[in-house]
Amino acid sequence: MPPLRVAIAEDVVLLREGLAGLLERFGHQVVASVGDAGALLDAVREHEPDIVVMDVRMPPDFTDEGVRAALALRAHRPGPAVLLLSQYVEQTYAAELLDVGAGAGIGYLLKDRVGDVRDFVDALERVAAGGTIVDPEVVRQMLGRRRAPLARLTPREREVLGLIAEGRSNAAIARRLVVTEAAVSKHIAGILAKLDLPPAEDDHRRVLAVLTYLRG
Repeated sequence: MPPLRVAIAEDVVLLREGLAGLLERFGHQVVASVGDAGALLDAVREHEPDIVVMDVRMPPDFTDEGVRAALALRAHRPGPAVLLLSQYVEQTYAAELLDVGAGAGIGYLLKDRVGDVRDFVDALERVAAGGTIVDPEVVRQMLGRRRAPLARLTPREREVLGLIAEGRSNAAIARRLVVTEAAVSKHIAGILAKLDLPPAEDDHRRVLAVLTYLRG
């Protein structure tokens, strides 16, 4: 992937600078690094980044400033991809973001994932390319709320479902589980059938179909 132009919005200076240094080490260009949502929106208008990485909670109120800024950015197309970071699982925020712009170029991760450097950068690059990424812990909690229909899934199908919701392609799921892509396709067909979901060729639409069901 060619270098990405990235804007970062995070009120904790140490984390903000750490993210900037991390992304620059992987060859990406940080075009703006700010501490609040208002400054972010100004920076996006000025620099037109490929992707924005932002916190859910920022000054002045530390409630949902990041989410509202993300929704504002996604309301104007074309706009940057958005990767939202959160300290805790907040499913409502994840659902709001996924419902905007058909879910393309959207990611929602817990801040703990930044520690897995390569996985974090991979997630950022996939979101910038139009993918949909949802933190595994969010998926786990969603699965916990929808037990009855999910009971029809085999343990392997539940594992595959979690990887689908993370935005993994069939090839990536096959590598993770050390199985063939044909086996993955078979599992996915079984999952979609058991959950009464229509088949979907496009990766992020497949993710959205599953998450729409899990949000139920």
